[in-house]
Amino acid sequence: MITTETILSIFLGIGLSASVGFRVFVPLFALSLASYFNVWELNESWQWIGSLTAVVTLGVATLVEIFAYYIPYVDNALDSIAIPLAAIAGTAVMVSTVADLSPVITWALAIIAGGGTAAAVAGSSGATRLASTASTGGIANPVVSTIETGTSVVMSVLSIFIPVIAFIFVIVILYLIYRLYKKIRPSQP
Repeated sequence: MITTETILSIFLGIGLSASVGFRVFVPLFALSLASYFNVWELNESWQWIGSLTAVVTLGVATLVEIFAYYIPYVDNALDSIAIPLAAIAGTAVMVSTVADLSPVITWALAIIAGGGTAAAVAGSSGATRLASTASTGGIANPVVSTIETGTSVVMSVLSIFIPVIAFIFVIVILYLIYRLYKKIRPSQP
């Protein structure tokens, strides 16, 4: 039977997965902090994320990732590996948060909803940075990086404290990505 806790855990996972699409380590760090301070309980095999070692490690990785996106050319290089990393991290976040479902359903949800959402957001984020680089010579990239980091932080916090609102934001973000794709996709004859 699906409980309210299960639905909220799915919303949490999807919200954090979307956040992973903007910055891989921000939502992992947020989830680590939430687990460390007993705000959110993770699945049994993922409780290590709430350890002090994980909090420190993910905190350092988060800072490095955020600052790396402000270095010209490094930001574009990071985008080239961001999609597969985001898909993996989105899947991991989803698996670690989903409660009270069978492993088969949990992993299917994690791969499709978690990894898929993270990859879609990361792909559109990378395309945005590429367009910014092409149109402004990279001058606007720090603005794009700031918006992405801010969105990742906001989505992570919303996912942990108000998962339903985060889920609604994910739907809006995915709709905007779809609209952008339809707009830039070449017309078929």
